[in-house]
Amino acid sequence: MLKLSVPAACLRLIAIDIDGTLLNPEFKISETDLATLRRVHGQGIEIILVTGRRHTFALPIAQQLGFDLWLISSNGAVTRSLAGETFHRDLLPEPTCRELVRVMQEFRGQTVLTFDSNDLHGEDHGSPSGSIVLERLDQLEGSIQRWLEKNMQYIRFVVPIEDALTCDPVQAMFCGPVAHMQRVLQVLGSCGLPITVLRTEYPGRDLSIVDVLNAGCSKGHALERWANYRRITREQVMAVGDNYNDIEMLAFAGHPFIMGNASEELRARGWTLTRSNAESGVAAAIEHALYGKALDPVVVEQIRTPSAIVTSL
Repeated sequence: MLKLSVPAACLRLIAIDIDGTLLNPEFKISETDLATLRRVHGQGIEIILVTGRRHTFALPIAQQLGFDLWLISSNGAVTRSLAGETFHRDLLPEPTCRELVRVMQEFRGQTVLTFDSNDLHGEDHGSPSGSIVLERLDQLEGSIQRWLEKNMQYIRFVVPIEDALTCDPVQAMFCGPVAHMQRVLQVLGSCGLPITVLRTEYPGRDLSIVDVLNAGCSKGHALERWANYRRITREQVMAVGDNYNDIEMLAFAGHPFIMGNASEELRARGWTLTRSNAESGVAAAIEHALYGKALDPVVVEQIRTPSAIVTSL
């Protein structure tokens, strides 16, 4: 049986996605995952959460781990500690975003802009009203109702949405059914703007989220920047993810794992498949990488395909 055991001294950083990876289908961290992360952190291995969530929206999840760590949020746009110290930001320039809104005129009902609370109120803690800006709710409620409910206190309605662009936003986001967001991807792919486009899909919920960030911004670039700062080589980095926006992060890591609930497209990229987020796949991947503990035989075999070609979609 294949083993990918890595001496603990050779693994210094574990990067973990949140939704679909660290969180189980009930949007909770399993006790098994929690215990494993606390144990390896106690052994001196750094844990960093790398998520598409805004920093403030990711904080309650990170705080559950019970130890100090850093967060790469908004798909790589912001790297910040739990205490609010900022390491790096890669914002979407206001002129680029203004032109983006113009080009995406037909999708205004699915358009969301997010801003860093530091730019709005100069605060490091919390996120004041206005961090999330949109024109209307009716075309979003069916797709991301749960997200809207949890973030309503941060939402500000601005019509036209361009009037909210008094500073550089963190990103723009388009949300809706998978088929409709395919049209969004097509338009973005031909718009010619200096941007990065990342998608996250949940076919079971018929939900696709398309994030638009500054050119060159991604989870992978942010993780590489952080690893370089920590003087950690990619061979000393492990990453675990489940979706398309994790591709660059997984491609950078020397030890990439994808969740058992990942799409078939990601499974075909040659990365090791761990168990699903319903089966504490994060803990299983760590135990396998560090200690050689077996995964299910059908899971542990790597798919023999050429190395992944990293794209922005």
